[in-house]
Amino acid sequence: MRTILDNLNIALHDAMQCDDRVIVLGEDILDPYGGAFKVTRGLSSNFPNRVMTTPISEAGIIGVATGLGLAGFLPIVEIMFGDFLTLVSDQVINHASKFRWMYNDQVRVPIVIRTPMGGRRGYGPTHSQTLEKLFLGVPGLQVIAPCPVGDPGKLLNYAIFNCEDPVLFIENKLLYAQPSDKYLESKEILIKEIKSQPDNEHSELLHPRISDRPQTYSMTIRDAPHLSITIAAYGYMVEYAQQALIDLAYQDEIFCEVIVPTQLTPWKLDPIFYSAQKTGGLIVIEEGTRSLGWGAEIVAQVSERPDSNVKNIRRVAALEYPIPASEPLESAMLPGKNQIIEAVKSIIR
Repeated sequence: MRTILDNLNIALHDAMQCDDRVIVLGEDILDPYGGAFKVTRGLSSNFPNRVMTTPISEAGIIGVATGLGLAGFLPIVEIMFGDFLTLVSDQVINHASKFRWMYNDQVRVPIVIRTPMGGRRGYGPTHSQTLEKLFLGVPGLQVIAPCPVGDPGKLLNYAIFNCEDPVLFIENKLLYAQPSDKYLESKEILIKEIKSQPDNEHSELLHPRISDRPQTYSMTIRDAPHLSITIAAYGYMVEYAQQALIDLAYQDEIFCEVIVPTQLTPWKLDPIFYSAQKTGGLIVIEEGTRSLGWGAEIVAQVSERPDSNVKNIRRVAALEYPIPASEPLESAMLPGKNQIIEAVKSIIR
């Protein structure tokens, strides 16, 4: 059984095989260790001159990668834990994402910054956070979050070869062990790719062909008689949304549509907005803290649309505290299936 970790690892091998400009940098990524989560395993054995282990200096790694990008290479950086993105913020926000604009569109900085994010591994408050919201408002930076729907390996391939500006590639830790084709083979869940035109109908995916561009997907119960609420989620939160989708349908006869974007910024509101217009209710889910985040921005933009008829809105997210190392406390703090179900029922009530 191939996992999402396998897909990402294969994508890295394929990228390095097909283009000598691809260079991988990061801490402890050489074999036999192969990175903290083993996504880079085998790379240094197969491409010893283009896989570089680095000192523990995240800002320095991104600075070197920025120079490589300016020189025509395609650098891929692994930041061991997403919590350490705070150490790269100056290089990313004030340099890599700005150079194209500062130099009159004459340079490109095609960096892909991969990093595992999220909790539920018992790693404690400084290794379990979900911090991508700190980077969502940065002009010139693209943020991509693979999920169990689609092929994260192809999404990574897109980021490496098709993005001329820096990309922050968010990999939730719990995604790594997920089967890569879990949802495509589901008999309960109907998965559709949402076209960019808001007035077009969804086009059902034909397994196993999936575009490698950042897509937005729709998940519903097959043959649902009607849809009552829209749920928007990304990354591993899609797994909990899927669990809630099934429980609500079979136990309460409440049918929802889950909208799953893989590109967080720059992003389009239309897929979420037009679904919520149909259902009349919207729930946004994220693993990060509730305030001032991705979900808050969606709620604000939906509410500001002059044609919006979406009156029932809820946000499901982590509590506003540091993440505990204790498993029971960590589970209580982070959002999951039960919180989603309760949010849906609160709207129905």
